[in-house]
Amino acid sequence: MTAKTIENNRDVDAARWEVRDFLAELDLRTFLFSDDYRVIALKGVLLSLMMLALAGTFGLTFRAELTFPDIQLFGARPYMNLMTLHGMLMVFGFLIPFVISLCYYVMPRVLGTEKLEWPALAHASWWLLVVAAVLLIIGRPDFTWTFYAPMSLRVGGPLVWMGYLAIALVAISEFLAGLVLLKSAVKWSGSLRDWPLMGWGMMTQGIMLLFSTPALALVGLILLTDWLQLTAVFDPSRGGSTTTFLWLFWFYGHPAVYLPLVPAISLVYTLLPRFLARPLWSKISAIVAFITLLVLSFGVFHHHFQPAVNVHTWVQRFFQIMTLLIFIPSTLHVFNWVASLFEGPIPDEGRRAVPFKFLMGSIFFIILGGVVGYINAQIAINTEFIHNTYWIPGHFHAMFLGFCAQVGMAAVYYLYPYWTGRMYNQRLANLHFWLWQVGIFGQVMTMYALGYAFFPRWVVDYLPIPIWSTLQFWLTASVVLVGLGFLVMAWNLLRSYRHGEVVQGDPWTIRPAAAPQPQPVPAPGE
Repeated sequence: MTAKTIENNRDVDAARWEVRDFLAELDLRTFLFSDDYRVIALKGVLLSLMMLALAGTFGLTFRAELTFPDIQLFGARPYMNLMTLHGMLMVFGFLIPFVISLCYYVMPRVLGTEKLEWPALAHASWWLLVVAAVLLIIGRPDFTWTFYAPMSLRVGGPLVWMGYLAIALVAISEFLAGLVLLKSAVKWSGSLRDWPLMGWGMMTQGIMLLFSTPALALVGLILLTDWLQLTAVFDPSRGGSTTTFLWLFWFYGHPAVYLPLVPAISLVYTLLPRFLARPLWSKISAIVAFITLLVLSFGVFHHHFQPAVNVHTWVQRFFQIMTLLIFIPSTLHVFNWVASLFEGPIPDEGRRAVPFKFLMGSIFFIILGGVVGYINAQIAINTEFIHNTYWIPGHFHAMFLGFCAQVGMAAVYYLYPYWTGRMYNQRLANLHFWLWQVGIFGQVMTMYALGYAFFPRWVVDYLPIPIWSTLQFWLTASVVLVGLGFLVMAWNLLRSYRHGEVVQGDPWTIRPAAAPQPQPVPAPGE
Protein backbone atom coordinates (compact mmCIF):
# COMPACT_ATOMS: atom_id res chain seq x y z
CA MET A 1 0.00 0.00 0.00
CA THR A 2 1.48 3.34 -1.04
CA ALA A 3 1.80 6.40 1.17
CA LYS A 4 -0.75 8.19 -1.00
CA THR A 5 -3.28 5.37 -0.49
CA ILE A 6 -2.75 5.51 3.27
CA GLU A 7 -3.29 9.27 3.24
CA ASN A 8 -6.45 8.89 1.13
CA ASN A 9 -7.88 6.27 3.47
CA ARG A 10 -7.14 8.54 6.41
CA ASP A 11 -9.07 11.38 4.76
CA VAL A 12 -12.09 9.20 4.00
CA ASP A 13 -12.18 7.55 7.42
CA ALA A 14 -11.53 10.73 9.44
CA ALA A 15 -15.19 10.94 10.51
CA ARG A 16 -15.84 7.24 11.20
CA TRP A 17 -16.51 6.70 14.91
CA GLU A 18 -18.15 4.39 17.43
CA VAL A 19 -21.93 4.51 17.81
CA ARG A 20 -23.26 4.78 21.36
CA ASP A 21 -26.08 6.38 23.36
CA PHE A 22 -23.89 9.12 24.71
CA LEU A 23 -26.82 11.23 25.97
CA ALA A 24 -27.95 8.46 28.32
CA GLU A 25 -24.63 8.73 30.17
CA LEU A 26 -25.15 12.40 31.07
CA ASP A 27 -26.57 13.77 34.29
CA LEU A 28 -27.00 17.48 35.06
CA ARG A 29 -23.67 17.81 36.87
CA THR A 30 -21.78 16.10 34.04
CA PHE A 31 -23.57 18.21 31.43
CA LEU A 32 -22.67 21.48 33.14
CA PHE A 33 -19.14 20.82 34.36
CA SER A 34 -17.56 17.86 32.54
CA ASP A 35 -14.29 18.51 30.69
CA ASP A 36 -15.21 15.87 28.09
CA TYR A 37 -15.04 17.60 24.72
CA ARG A 38 -18.22 15.80 23.63
CA VAL A 39 -20.16 17.32 26.53
CA ILE A 40 -18.75 20.80 25.90
CA ALA A 41 -19.64 20.52 22.22
CA LEU A 42 -23.13 19.16 22.86
CA LYS A 43 -24.18 21.89 25.25
CA GLY A 44 -22.84 24.46 22.80
CA VAL A 45 -24.97 22.95 20.03
CA LEU A 46 -28.07 22.87 22.24
CA LEU A 47 -27.60 26.49 23.32
CA SER A 48 -27.12 27.54 19.70
CA LEU A 49 -30.32 25.81 18.60
CA MET A 50 -32.20 27.54 21.43
CA MET A 51 -30.82 30.87 20.19
CA LEU A 52 -31.95 29.96 16.65
CA ALA A 53 -35.45 29.29 17.95
CA LEU A 54 -35.56 32.64 19.78
CA ALA A 55 -34.00 34.63 16.94
CA GLY A 56 -36.29 32.97 14.43
CA THR A 57 -39.36 33.76 16.54
CA PHE A 58 -38.34 37.41 16.76
CA GLY A 59 -37.74 37.47 13.00
CA LEU A 60 -41.11 35.92 12.21
CA THR A 61 -42.80 38.45 14.49
CA PHE A 62 -41.44 41.54 12.75
CA ARG A 63 -41.91 39.77 9.41
CA ALA A 64 -45.62 39.60 10.19
CA GLU A 65 -45.63 43.38 10.50
CA LEU A 66 -43.82 43.85 7.18
CA THR A 67 -46.01 41.43 5.21
CA PHE A 68 -48.39 44.24 4.23
CA PRO A 69 -48.03 48.06 4.06
CA ASP A 70 -49.22 50.25 6.95
CA ILE A 71 -48.94 49.47 10.66
CA GLN A 72 -50.69 46.21 11.59
CA LEU A 73 -49.25 45.00 14.89
CA PHE A 74 -46.80 47.46 16.45
CA GLY A 75 -44.84 50.64 15.84
CA ALA A 76 -41.24 51.52 15.18
CA ARG A 77 -39.77 50.95 18.65
CA PRO A 78 -40.97 47.31 19.07
CA TYR A 79 -39.92 46.64 15.48
CA MET A 80 -36.39 47.88 16.19
CA ASN A 81 -36.30 45.85 19.42
CA LEU A 82 -37.23 42.67 17.57
CA MET A 83 -34.90 43.30 14.65
CA THR A 84 -31.98 43.99 17.00
CA LEU A 85 -32.59 40.84 19.03
CA HIS A 86 -33.06 38.80 15.86
CA GLY A 87 -29.78 39.97 14.36
CA MET A 88 -27.65 39.78 17.48
CA LEU A 89 -28.95 36.40 18.66
CA MET A 90 -28.71 34.95 15.16
CA VAL A 91 -25.10 36.06 14.57
CA PHE A 92 -23.59 35.95 18.07
CA GLY A 93 -25.87 33.37 19.70
CA PHE A 94 -26.52 30.89 16.90
CA LEU A 95 -24.29 31.02 13.82
CA ILE A 96 -20.81 31.45 15.28
CA PRO A 97 -21.17 29.22 18.39
CA PHE A 98 -23.14 26.60 16.42
CA VAL A 99 -20.40 25.71 13.97
CA ILE A 100 -17.65 26.25 16.56
CA SER A 101 -19.36 23.80 18.94
CA LEU A 102 -19.67 21.21 16.18
CA CYS A 103 -15.96 21.63 15.50
CA TYR A 104 -15.33 21.18 19.24
CA TYR A 105 -16.76 17.68 18.76
CA VAL A 106 -15.23 16.82 15.40
CA MET A 107 -11.72 18.29 15.71
CA PRO A 108 -10.38 16.13 18.61
CA ARG A 109 -11.56 13.01 16.80
CA VAL A 110 -10.17 13.96 13.42
CA LEU A 111 -6.83 14.98 14.93
CA GLY A 112 -6.76 11.93 17.20
CA THR A 113 -6.17 13.96 20.37
CA GLU A 114 -9.56 12.99 21.89
CA LYS A 115 -9.67 16.12 24.03
CA LEU A 116 -10.00 19.88 23.93
CA GLU A 117 -7.13 21.87 25.33
CA TRP A 118 -8.00 24.34 28.08
CA PRO A 119 -11.54 23.06 28.68
CA ALA A 120 -12.04 25.57 31.51
CA LEU A 121 -11.84 28.35 28.92
CA ALA A 122 -14.39 26.55 26.76
CA HIS A 123 -16.73 26.38 29.78
CA ALA A 124 -16.18 30.07 30.52
CA SER A 125 -16.90 30.91 26.87
CA TRP A 126 -20.22 29.02 27.05
CA TRP A 127 -21.33 30.65 30.30
CA LEU A 128 -20.42 34.14 29.07
CA LEU A 129 -22.60 33.54 26.02
CA VAL A 130 -25.50 32.49 28.25
CA VAL A 131 -25.14 35.65 30.35
CA ALA A 132 -24.88 37.83 27.24
CA ALA A 133 -28.07 36.33 25.79
CA VAL A 134 -29.95 36.92 29.05
CA LEU A 135 -28.75 40.53 29.19
CA LEU A 136 -29.84 41.14 25.60
CA ILE A 137 -33.31 39.74 26.14
CA ILE A 138 -33.84 41.67 29.38
CA GLY A 139 -32.31 44.91 28.11
CA ARG A 140 -34.15 44.78 24.75
CA PRO A 141 -31.86 47.23 22.92
CA ASP A 142 -33.13 48.80 19.70
CA PHE A 143 -29.87 49.94 18.12
CA THR A 144 -29.71 47.15 15.43
CA TRP A 145 -27.11 44.40 15.49
CA THR A 146 -24.36 46.77 14.28
CA PHE A 147 -25.12 49.27 17.11
CA TYR A 148 -23.75 52.31 15.26
CA ALA A 149 -22.74 55.29 17.39
CA PRO A 150 -24.05 57.86 18.11
CA MET A 151 -27.46 56.26 17.42
CA SER A 152 -26.79 53.47 19.91
CA LEU A 153 -26.09 56.14 22.56
CA ARG A 154 -29.39 57.99 21.88
CA VAL A 155 -31.91 55.13 21.79
CA GLY A 156 -32.99 52.45 24.22
CA GLY A 157 -34.48 52.65 27.67
CA PRO A 158 -32.79 52.65 31.06
CA LEU A 159 -31.67 49.03 30.56
CA VAL A 160 -29.82 49.66 27.30
CA TRP A 161 -26.53 49.33 29.20
CA MET A 162 -27.20 45.59 29.28
CA GLY A 163 -26.83 45.56 25.51
CA TYR A 164 -23.43 47.27 25.69
CA LEU A 165 -22.27 44.82 28.34
CA ALA A 166 -23.57 41.89 26.30
CA ILE A 167 -21.45 43.03 23.34
CA ALA A 168 -18.30 42.98 25.49
CA LEU A 169 -19.19 39.56 26.95
CA VAL A 170 -19.73 38.09 23.48
CA ALA A 171 -16.30 39.35 22.45
CA ILE A 172 -14.63 37.79 25.51
CA SER A 173 -16.52 34.53 24.89
CA GLU A 174 -15.31 34.37 21.29
CA PHE A 175 -11.76 35.27 22.32
CA LEU A 176 -11.68 32.36 24.77
CA ALA A 177 -13.09 30.05 22.10
CA GLY A 178 -10.28 31.18 19.81
CA LEU A 179 -7.68 30.23 22.41
CA VAL A 180 -9.25 26.78 22.80
CA LEU A 181 -9.43 26.17 19.03
CA LEU A 182 -5.90 27.35 18.30
CA LYS A 183 -4.32 25.44 21.18
CA SER A 184 -6.27 22.27 20.32
CA ALA A 185 -5.49 22.52 16.60
CA VAL A 186 -1.73 22.76 17.04
CA LYS A 187 -1.65 19.67 19.29
CA TRP A 188 -1.48 17.57 16.12
CA SER A 189 1.44 15.19 16.66
CA GLY A 190 1.97 14.18 13.04
CA SER A 191 3.79 15.94 10.24
CA LEU A 192 2.56 19.21 8.79
CA ARG A 193 2.07 17.46 5.45
CA ASP A 194 -0.46 15.07 7.02
CA TRP A 195 -2.23 17.70 9.14
CA PRO A 196 -5.98 17.26 8.44
CA LEU A 197 -7.82 20.19 6.89
CA MET A 198 -9.88 20.46 10.08
CA GLY A 199 -6.63 21.42 11.83
CA TRP A 200 -5.79 24.04 9.21
CA GLY A 201 -9.31 25.45 9.47
CA MET A 202 -9.32 25.64 13.25
CA MET A 203 -5.89 27.26 13.28
CA THR A 204 -7.28 29.88 10.89
CA GLN A 205 -10.39 30.33 13.02
CA GLY A 206 -8.41 30.63 16.26
CA ILE A 207 -6.11 33.32 14.88
CA MET A 208 -9.02 35.29 13.44
CA LEU A 209 -10.85 35.21 16.77
CA LEU A 210 -7.78 36.25 18.76
CA PHE A 211 -6.98 39.23 16.54
CA SER A 212 -10.51 40.52 15.85
CA THR A 213 -12.48 40.15 19.08
CA PRO A 214 -10.50 42.62 21.25
CA ALA A 215 -11.82 45.42 19.00
CA LEU A 216 -15.41 44.28 19.63
CA ALA A 217 -14.85 44.11 23.39
CA LEU A 218 -13.43 47.63 23.29
CA VAL A 219 -16.48 48.86 21.36
CA GLY A 220 -18.88 47.41 23.92
CA LEU A 221 -16.99 48.86 26.88
CA ILE A 222 -16.59 52.30 25.30
CA LEU A 223 -20.30 52.42 24.44
CA LEU A 224 -21.02 51.67 28.10
CA THR A 225 -18.64 54.33 29.44
CA ASP A 226 -19.85 56.88 26.86
CA TRP A 227 -23.44 56.19 27.89
CA LEU A 228 -22.47 56.67 31.53
CA GLN A 229 -20.71 59.89 30.42
CA LEU A 230 -17.43 58.71 31.87
CA THR A 231 -15.85 59.04 28.43
CA ALA A 232 -16.72 60.70 25.11
CA VAL A 233 -14.93 58.53 22.55
CA PHE A 234 -17.84 57.86 20.18
CA ASP A 235 -20.20 60.72 21.10
CA PRO A 236 -19.70 63.65 18.67
CA SER A 237 -21.82 65.99 20.81
CA ARG A 238 -19.05 65.82 23.44
CA GLY A 239 -16.05 65.79 21.12
CA GLY A 240 -16.07 62.11 20.17
CA SER A 241 -15.70 60.57 16.73
CA THR A 242 -18.09 58.23 14.94
CA THR A 243 -15.26 57.37 12.53
CA THR A 244 -13.35 55.86 15.44
CA PHE A 245 -16.34 53.61 16.09
CA LEU A 246 -16.45 52.53 12.45
CA TRP A 247 -12.77 51.59 12.35
CA LEU A 248 -12.98 49.65 15.62
CA PHE A 249 -16.27 47.85 14.97
CA TRP A 250 -15.64 46.84 11.39
CA PHE A 251 -12.10 45.70 12.16
CA TYR A 252 -13.99 42.97 14.00
CA GLY A 253 -17.14 43.08 11.91
CA HIS A 254 -15.81 41.93 8.58
CA PRO A 255 -13.53 39.18 9.84
CA ALA A 256 -16.68 38.26 11.80
CA VAL A 257 -18.47 37.27 8.61
CA TYR A 258 -15.84 34.55 8.20
CA LEU A 259 -16.09 33.38 11.81
CA PRO A 260 -19.04 31.10 11.01
CA LEU A 261 -17.75 30.51 7.47
CA VAL A 262 -14.36 28.96 8.31
CA PRO A 263 -15.69 26.29 10.72
CA ALA A 264 -18.43 25.47 8.22
CA ILE A 265 -15.82 25.07 5.46
CA SER A 266 -13.79 22.81 7.77
CA LEU A 267 -16.84 20.63 8.39
CA VAL A 268 -17.44 20.28 4.65
CA TYR A 269 -13.86 19.09 4.21
CA THR A 270 -14.42 16.50 6.95
CA LEU A 271 -17.83 15.16 5.89
CA LEU A 272 -17.74 15.33 2.10
CA PRO A 273 -15.01 12.66 1.61
CA ARG A 274 -17.01 10.35 3.87
CA PHE A 275 -20.08 10.46 1.61
CA LEU A 276 -18.08 10.33 -1.60
CA ALA A 277 -16.01 7.41 -0.22
CA ARG A 278 -12.94 8.99 -1.80
CA PRO A 279 -10.55 11.83 -0.93
CA LEU A 280 -11.12 15.39 -2.03
CA TRP A 281 -9.80 16.63 -5.34
CA SER A 282 -7.01 18.77 -3.85
CA LYS A 283 -5.68 19.23 -0.34
CA ILE A 284 -2.99 21.79 -1.14
CA SER A 285 -5.50 24.20 -2.70
CA ALA A 286 -7.59 24.02 0.49
CA ILE A 287 -4.53 24.85 2.62
CA VAL A 288 -3.64 27.79 0.36
CA ALA A 289 -7.26 28.98 0.54
CA PHE A 290 -7.31 28.90 4.36
CA ILE A 291 -4.06 30.87 4.63
CA THR A 292 -5.12 33.38 1.97
CA LEU A 293 -8.51 33.88 3.63
CA LEU A 294 -6.82 34.49 6.97
CA VAL A 295 -4.56 37.19 5.54
CA LEU A 296 -7.13 38.94 3.36
CA SER A 297 -9.99 38.84 5.87
CA PHE A 298 -8.45 41.73 7.82
CA GLY A 299 -8.06 43.90 4.74
CA VAL A 300 -11.62 44.36 3.49
CA PHE A 301 -13.53 45.87 6.39
CA HIS A 302 -13.43 49.47 5.17
CA HIS A 303 -15.96 48.82 2.41
CA HIS A 304 -18.65 48.66 5.11
CA PHE A 305 -18.38 52.37 5.78
CA GLN A 306 -17.61 53.65 2.32
CA PRO A 307 -21.11 55.23 2.26
CA ALA A 308 -19.97 57.49 5.13
CA VAL A 309 -16.96 58.77 3.19
CA ASN A 310 -17.59 61.82 0.99
CA VAL A 311 -14.27 61.87 -0.87
CA HIS A 312 -12.99 58.55 -2.25
CA THR A 313 -9.23 58.28 -2.26
CA TRP A 314 -6.60 55.57 -2.63
CA VAL A 315 -7.76 54.12 0.73
CA GLN A 316 -11.19 53.28 -0.67
CA ARG A 317 -9.66 51.93 -3.87
CA PHE A 318 -7.28 49.73 -1.86
CA PHE A 319 -10.14 48.17 0.11
CA GLN A 320 -12.17 47.76 -3.07
CA ILE A 321 -9.33 45.75 -4.62
CA MET A 322 -8.87 43.71 -1.43
CA THR A 323 -12.60 42.92 -1.40
CA LEU A 324 -12.31 41.60 -4.95
CA LEU A 325 -9.18 39.59 -4.09
CA ILE A 326 -10.88 37.77 -1.24
CA PHE A 327 -12.96 35.98 -3.85
CA ILE A 328 -9.87 33.89 -4.57
CA PRO A 329 -9.79 31.73 -1.41
CA SER A 330 -13.57 31.30 -1.39
CA THR A 331 -13.50 30.25 -5.02
CA LEU A 332 -10.68 27.79 -4.33
CA HIS A 333 -12.77 26.10 -1.65
CA VAL A 334 -15.90 25.89 -3.80
CA PHE A 335 -13.98 24.70 -6.86
CA ASN A 336 -12.35 22.00 -4.72
CA TRP A 337 -15.76 20.69 -3.63
CA VAL A 338 -17.30 20.83 -7.10
CA ALA A 339 -14.25 19.14 -8.64
CA SER A 340 -14.47 16.44 -5.97
CA LEU A 341 -18.12 15.81 -6.88
CA PHE A 342 -17.35 15.50 -10.60
CA GLU A 343 -14.14 13.51 -10.18
CA GLY A 344 -16.06 10.26 -10.07
CA PRO A 345 -19.48 8.71 -9.49
CA ILE A 346 -21.23 9.46 -6.20
CA PRO A 347 -22.17 6.35 -4.19
CA ASP A 348 -25.91 5.71 -3.94
CA GLU A 349 -25.77 5.50 -0.13
CA GLY A 350 -24.01 8.86 0.01
CA ARG A 351 -26.39 10.56 -2.41
CA ARG A 352 -29.45 9.44 -0.44
CA ALA A 353 -28.04 10.48 2.95
CA VAL A 354 -29.66 13.59 4.44
CA PRO A 355 -26.34 15.11 5.62
CA PHE A 356 -25.02 14.87 2.06
CA LYS A 357 -28.13 16.62 0.76
CA PHE A 358 -27.60 19.48 3.21
CA LEU A 359 -23.98 19.71 2.08
CA MET A 360 -25.15 20.00 -1.53
CA GLY A 361 -27.65 22.68 -0.54
CA SER A 362 -24.98 24.61 1.31
CA ILE A 363 -22.62 24.54 -1.69
CA PHE A 364 -25.42 25.86 -3.89
CA PHE A 365 -26.10 28.76 -1.53
CA ILE A 366 -22.46 29.76 -1.05
CA ILE A 367 -22.33 30.11 -4.83
CA LEU A 368 -25.63 32.01 -4.91
CA GLY A 369 -24.46 34.37 -2.17
CA GLY A 370 -20.88 34.63 -3.34
CA VAL A 371 -21.35 35.46 -7.01
CA VAL A 372 -23.05 38.75 -6.12
CA GLY A 373 -20.33 39.71 -3.65
CA TYR A 374 -18.28 41.53 -6.28
CA ILE A 375 -21.09 44.10 -6.49
CA ASN A 376 -20.64 44.87 -2.81
CA ALA A 377 -17.10 46.10 -3.49
CA GLN A 378 -18.14 48.71 -6.03
CA ILE A 379 -17.79 52.22 -4.60
CA ALA A 380 -20.08 53.90 -7.14
CA ILE A 381 -23.22 52.01 -6.06
CA ASN A 382 -22.28 51.30 -2.45
CA THR A 383 -24.17 54.12 -0.77
CA GLU A 384 -27.69 53.90 -2.12
CA PHE A 385 -28.01 50.43 -3.61
CA ILE A 386 -25.78 48.11 -1.59
CA HIS A 387 -25.91 49.19 2.03
CA ASN A 388 -29.27 50.92 2.21
CA THR A 389 -31.49 48.30 0.55
CA TYR A 390 -32.40 44.65 1.07
CA TRP A 391 -29.54 43.62 -1.23
CA ILE A 392 -27.11 43.15 1.66
CA PRO A 393 -29.58 41.09 3.78
CA GLY A 394 -30.08 38.86 0.73
CA HIS A 395 -26.31 38.37 0.42
CA PHE A 396 -25.64 37.52 4.05
CA HIS A 397 -28.75 35.35 4.46
CA ALA A 398 -27.48 33.25 1.54
CA MET A 399 -24.03 32.95 3.13
CA PHE A 400 -25.08 32.58 6.77
CA LEU A 401 -28.38 30.69 6.62
CA GLY A 402 -27.97 29.04 3.23
CA PHE A 403 -24.37 27.93 3.72
CA CYS A 404 -23.20 28.04 7.34
CA ALA A 405 -26.45 26.94 9.02
CA GLN A 406 -27.02 24.17 6.49
CA VAL A 407 -23.50 22.80 6.94
CA GLY A 408 -24.21 22.80 10.67
CA MET A 409 -27.45 20.89 10.09
CA ALA A 410 -25.57 18.38 7.93
CA ALA A 411 -23.17 17.84 10.84
CA VAL A 412 -26.04 17.49 13.35
CA TYR A 413 -27.76 14.81 11.26
CA TYR A 414 -24.43 13.07 10.68
CA LEU A 415 -23.50 13.06 14.37
CA TYR A 416 -26.98 12.17 15.67
CA PRO A 417 -26.39 8.37 15.63
CA TYR A 418 -23.07 8.89 17.42
CA TRP A 419 -24.84 10.90 20.12
CA THR A 420 -27.95 8.75 20.59
CA GLY A 421 -27.29 5.31 19.13
CA ARG A 422 -30.43 5.76 17.02
CA MET A 423 -31.22 7.00 13.54
CA TYR A 424 -33.54 9.92 12.89
CA ASN A 425 -36.68 9.57 10.77
CA GLN A 426 -35.62 9.82 7.14
CA ARG A 427 -38.91 11.19 5.82
CA LEU A 428 -39.02 14.00 8.36
CA ALA A 429 -35.36 14.82 7.74
CA ASN A 430 -36.02 15.00 3.99
CA LEU A 431 -39.04 17.21 4.66
CA HIS A 432 -36.82 19.53 6.71
CA PHE A 433 -34.30 19.60 3.86
CA TRP A 434 -36.82 20.58 1.20
CA LEU A 435 -38.59 23.14 3.40
CA TRP A 436 -35.24 24.83 3.96
CA GLN A 437 -34.16 24.74 0.32
CA VAL A 438 -37.42 26.25 -0.91
CA GLY A 439 -37.71 28.65 2.04
CA ILE A 440 -34.12 29.92 2.02
CA PHE A 441 -34.07 30.23 -1.76
CA GLY A 442 -37.32 32.20 -1.70
CA GLN A 443 -36.02 34.37 1.13
CA VAL A 444 -32.72 35.18 -0.59
CA MET A 445 -34.19 35.82 -4.03
CA THR A 446 -37.00 38.07 -2.76
CA MET A 447 -34.43 40.05 -0.76
CA TYR A 448 -32.31 40.44 -3.88
CA ALA A 449 -35.40 41.56 -5.80
CA LEU A 450 -36.38 44.01 -3.05
CA GLY A 451 -32.88 45.43 -3.12
CA TYR A 452 -33.07 45.80 -6.88
CA ALA A 453 -36.42 47.59 -6.35
CA PHE A 454 -34.66 49.92 -3.86
CA PHE A 455 -36.67 48.81 -0.83
CA PRO A 456 -34.98 50.50 2.16
CA ARG A 457 -33.66 48.65 5.19
CA TRP A 458 -34.67 49.33 8.82
CA VAL A 459 -38.25 50.45 8.11
CA VAL A 460 -41.41 49.26 9.87
CA ASP A 461 -43.78 50.70 7.27
CA TYR A 462 -43.63 51.42 3.56
CA LEU A 463 -45.62 52.87 0.71
CA PRO A 464 -48.15 50.51 -0.93
CA ILE A 465 -46.08 50.17 -4.09
CA PRO A 466 -47.22 46.91 -5.75
CA ILE A 467 -43.74 45.45 -6.32
CA TRP A 468 -42.78 46.16 -2.71
CA SER A 469 -45.91 44.71 -1.11
CA THR A 470 -45.90 41.63 -3.36
CA LEU A 471 -42.26 40.81 -2.63
CA GLN A 472 -42.70 41.42 1.12
CA PHE A 473 -45.61 38.98 1.18
CA TRP A 474 -43.58 36.25 -0.53
CA LEU A 475 -40.59 37.01 1.68
CA THR A 476 -42.70 36.36 4.76
CA ALA A 477 -44.08 33.16 3.22
CA SER A 478 -40.52 31.95 2.58
CA VAL A 479 -39.48 32.70 6.15
CA VAL A 480 -42.47 30.71 7.41
CA LEU A 481 -41.22 27.69 5.43
CA VAL A 482 -37.80 28.01 7.11
CA GLY A 483 -39.50 28.15 10.52
CA LEU A 484 -41.59 25.07 9.71
CA GLY A 485 -38.42 23.25 8.68
CA PHE A 486 -36.84 24.02 12.05
CA LEU A 487 -39.92 22.68 13.89
CA VAL A 488 -39.86 19.49 11.81
CA MET A 489 -36.17 19.03 12.62
CA ALA A 490 -36.69 19.61 16.35
CA TRP A 491 -39.64 17.17 16.49
CA ASN A 492 -37.71 14.58 14.49
CA LEU A 493 -34.61 14.65 16.68
CA LEU A 494 -36.57 14.64 19.94
CA ARG A 495 -38.94 11.84 18.89
CA SER A 496 -36.22 9.71 17.33
CA TYR A 497 -34.28 9.65 20.59
CA ARG A 498 -36.96 7.36 21.99
CA HIS A 499 -38.47 5.79 18.90
CA GLY A 500 -35.77 5.93 16.26
CA GLU A 501 -34.26 2.81 14.75
CA VAL A 502 -31.38 1.47 16.86
CA VAL A 503 -28.12 1.70 14.91
CA GLN A 504 -26.10 -1.47 14.61
CA GLY A 505 -22.55 -0.99 13.42
CA ASP A 506 -21.56 1.85 11.11
CA PRO A 507 -24.53 4.20 10.51
CA TRP A 508 -22.96 5.45 7.28
CA THR A 509 -22.04 2.38 5.25
CA ILE A 510 -20.97 3.99 2.01
CA ARG A 511 -19.25 1.82 -0.56
CA PRO A 512 -17.21 3.44 -3.33
CA ALA A 513 -19.21 3.71 -6.51
CA ALA A 514 -17.86 1.75 -9.46
CA ALA A 515 -16.69 3.91 -12.31
CA PRO A 516 -18.74 3.43 -15.48
CA GLN A 517 -17.11 1.10 -17.94
CA PRO A 518 -16.25 2.62 -21.33
CA GLN A 519 -18.56 1.43 -24.07
CA PRO A 520 -16.97 -0.04 -27.17
CA VAL A 521 -17.02 2.23 -30.17
CA PRO A 522 -18.72 0.55 -33.12
CA ALA A 523 -16.63 0.16 -36.21
CA PRO A 524 -17.57 2.29 -39.21
CA GLY A 525 -20.48 0.78 -41.09
CA GLU A 526 -21.75 -1.31 -38.15
